[in-house]
Amino acid sequence: MHSIKEAIKRNGKLKCIVHRLIMHPLLVRPRWYIRCLAPLYQHRGKGSVIYGSVRMDTPPFHHFSIGKRSVIESYSCINNAVGDVSIGDDTRIGLHNTVIGPVSIGKHVITAQGVTISALNHNFSDISQPICTQGYNTQEIIIEDDVWIGANSVILQGVHLGTHSVIAAGAVVTKDVQPYTVVAGNPAKVIRILK
Repeated sequence: MHSIKEAIKRNGKLKCIVHRLIMHPLLVRPRWYIRCLAPLYQHRGKGSVIYGSVRMDTPPFHHFSIGKRSVIESYSCINNAVGDVSIGDDTRIGLHNTVIGPVSIGKHVITAQGVTISALNHNFSDISQPICTQGYNTQEIIIEDDVWIGANSVILQGVHLGTHSVIAAGAVVTKDVQPYTVVAGNPAKVIRILK
């Protein structure tokens, strides 16, 4: 399977054809027949729960996994179209969250309602071109174990949240957060050290 993926990546025309067969070009999500096959290529741990209203935009060309006893609550959107999404054991992704890969979320992580975790950003520096034609870039987000992310927080690309860090409600996190640290605000700043 790995050698097939590599052959497709090396052949530009073939890659384009396969991509159009997998992803709807206007809706920018996996086609219905790909979504029907998702249980065959998604990795779900024992006892994990993904509510029926969750939008799972998880095509097979990137990895998606959810650990044991983890939950993705209603009306969330999980998207691995531009990078892997990995969720550890005993983690809860709250109501109406958006997770866009590449993202690695550890064990015992809790996210409240309305959290956005997006490792994707659109390019915009060429003012002679529409932003939608300039492509995108990604930088992996890493969320270590035992992190609490408050309601309506935003975690931006390339950020690393250390173990047992706390992100206050409404924070916009643009830089790494050290372990055992509480941050708040826009942009998020340290307000407390827990050690």
